[in-house]
Amino acid sequence: MFQLALIFFLVPIFELYFLIKIGSVIGPFNTIMLVILTAVFGAYLAKREGLRTLYKIRENMYQGIMPTEELVDAFMIFVAGILLLTPGLITDVLGLCMLVPTSREIFKGYLKRWMKNKIQKTDVYIDI
Repeated sequence: MFQLALIFFLVPIFELYFLIKIGSVIGPFNTIMLVILTAVFGAYLAKREGLRTLYKIRENMYQGIMPTEELVDAFMIFVAGILLLTPGLITDVLGLCMLVPTSREIFKGYLKRWMKNKIQKTDVYIDI
């Protein structure tokens, strides 16, 4: 609980600091345009990747295959969309990285290891 509160406290502070620093270098108008541009590009990527993942899930379900990888991708695309809705450049860059399939694989590896550690601590066996 403390970690979550710390994240909700520190992320906005870092975002504001970073926006002020960027604004002092490239100007306030360009900073606002950069935030808008990342949001628009992120929305496009989120829609494209979300539809692609939904198609893969549906295709696997028709073939009788459990779409576990695609469900993890869908979750990560959802989180990326939330990050893109959060104003600021740090969260936008993180969200965009989660939308690109190649970099999403890196995040997926971390997520799988984290989930595996959590599951092992609860003495429940699930092969991920």
